[in-house]
Amino acid sequence: MATQAIDRASDIPAVPDIEPVVEKFQYPGIPTTCDGAEAVVWVETRISQGCGAYPITSSTTMGGGFNQAVVNGEPNLWGDQLVFVEPESEHSSASFCEGFAAAGGRVTNFTSGQGLVLMKEVLYTIAGKRLPVVFNIGARALTSQGLNVHAGHDDVMSVADCGWGVLFARNAQEAGDLCLIARRAAEASSTPFLNVQDGFLTTHTVESVRLIEPEFMVEFVGNPKDKLMNLMDPANPMMSGVVQNQDSYMKGKIAQRWYYDQVEPALGEAFSEFYRKTGRRYDFVMPYRCEDAEYILVGMGCYMETAQTTVDWLREEKGIKAGCLNVYCFRPFPATYIVDALMHAKAITVIERMDDPLSTTGNHLTRELKAAFCDAITGQNGQEKIDCVPRIYHGAAGLGSRDVRPGDIYAVFENMIHDGQDFFSVGIKHRTALTVKEDPDLRPLGAFSMRGHSIGGFGSVTTNKVIATIGGQVFGKDVQAYPKYGSEKKGLPTTYYLTIAESHIYSHSELEYVDLVVLNDTTALFSGNPLEGIVDGGAIFMQSPYTNPVDVWQRIPTRDKNTVRQKNLRVFFADTVQIAREVATEADLQMRMQGIVLLGAFLKLTPFARSSNMTDDAVHDGVEKALRKYFGKRGEQVVQDNLNCVKRGYNEMQEIPREVIHGGNGHV
Repeated sequence: MATQAIDRASDIPAVPDIEPVVEKFQYPGIPTTCDGAEAVVWVETRISQGCGAYPITSSTTMGGGFNQAVVNGEPNLWGDQLVFVEPESEHSSASFCEGFAAAGGRVTNFTSGQGLVLMKEVLYTIAGKRLPVVFNIGARALTSQGLNVHAGHDDVMSVADCGWGVLFARNAQEAGDLCLIARRAAEASSTPFLNVQDGFLTTHTVESVRLIEPEFMVEFVGNPKDKLMNLMDPANPMMSGVVQNQDSYMKGKIAQRWYYDQVEPALGEAFSEFYRKTGRRYDFVMPYRCEDAEYILVGMGCYMETAQTTVDWLREEKGIKAGCLNVYCFRPFPATYIVDALMHAKAITVIERMDDPLSTTGNHLTRELKAAFCDAITGQNGQEKIDCVPRIYHGAAGLGSRDVRPGDIYAVFENMIHDGQDFFSVGIKHRTALTVKEDPDLRPLGAFSMRGHSIGGFGSVTTNKVIATIGGQVFGKDVQAYPKYGSEKKGLPTTYYLTIAESHIYSHSELEYVDLVVLNDTTALFSGNPLEGIVDGGAIFMQSPYTNPVDVWQRIPTRDKNTVRQKNLRVFFADTVQIAREVATEADLQMRMQGIVLLGAFLKLTPFARSSNMTDDAVHDGVEKALRKYFGKRGEQVVQDNLNCVKRGYNEMQEIPREVIHGGNGHV
């Protein structure tokens, strides 16, 4: 049977939902696909002179990316040879950065979780010496009741009192942009900054991004040799970090407030100039549909994009006057901005990626927000006096990368509307958890989504990134690809997700509505329900050692056969194991190459090459470039081996005929 592309949604017009970058902006960015870690490395390897880091999950790829630039001999934008030092601990790496900055150098660091907490002593001294460094954080849950290396804001909140500015990104684009903005504000105010993104959920999620032009970086932050002061210059002697007793310590400490008074205007100026030149707007807070909102959700990090698209759905489908407020800047805390955005609401809810149960007034962002309203109701700290405070609810969401879905956001608004729990949790089964009534599909119109399952990785996670790269850079679509990390190297169930669309993909949650399900290992059929959520008319691609479609069909469990029939699914297969074994010239790559065969099947199953009006040669060239990006460091032969796997996946994939599916009664 001839293979046809899955094209059910291709005639649905795309609805652009973000302001397009137009020609009036001088530096609109360089279109590409990358994850949040790569976006940060793109900036830091060009504007910094050095890095001291002891890489820790999930910031490891940032440190590795910087070190790779050093190994490759890449200079920064002013011709300085980059320096990378990895000492014996995160504490020592922060001390290295302190010394590097004290000597007048522009330096960075990459860390997460316990690594950031271990630095805390040094963070105080860096701030006290007015060293304008920028540390990039893959925010990670701290080990408390158990070890977790995934997203949490415990680590950042544990050092929020150290005198550093703190910015939070929602996606890869913002992680790179805020890295540059933080540097300008830091050097303008002599105050160090943390540039924060959610560990794995942003650091390792591949998205469509516009990288900042090098020319703009030069203009925006300037040559460090022209801006930074060498505190260790013997020609201009200075005392720093001296012992101070009762007579002088307090005077010096309070005198530092002069510098902190400069942070807000410096950051505001950086936001404004960045928008003027790039067209990408940032601010201390970003209200979305808050002008007439009766109920508003407040938070930081990637789930606030999920909140934004859920707000649209709540207004259009449920008639709820909903809004959301993303907090980009946690330090300096934007109290007046928050009150101005929220003061007219009936109720507000704060969700936070952490839990501090002994604080009876709420977690960190909640406490700050309540204090801001307390000042506003009394007219203190320069805030305009208000008459009343909205009802305030708060909850824990997304701890350790727990999924936060549109249905969870809907439950949060329902809790506000019905005056429910003061404190709640979402996404788990617990007495504090809110009940999810409905979980809508909020992908962009015409989006195509794939979910892959395997037992162990089989190179599938990298393949997913390659497909995203091709979708974004070859077909010109908006992409989002991410794995459910933590198990792929241990022989445990591994899941990965991909969405390709015509417009920005706002939802950051695991995909339950998918067009294509990939089974890299058919054992997944017996360890759950991998076909759950596949749309009617969707497709399955599976590994099989059999060449006869009847043999493949007979070995599919009865439950899944019924799903295939009921949803009118198409089933495709190929022997990815045999293809990889025959193609791989390096034995250690055989298992990983099983995943890359999927790329060939994907190109055949999806409509993007055809809808983009590209020739076969153009698609081939784009595929080779993407493979070279991920495998080029292994040598030309490895690139060609992967390319051969793709071609064989494209040519050798078969489909189980409809008559076998609807006429056969085979059982396992």
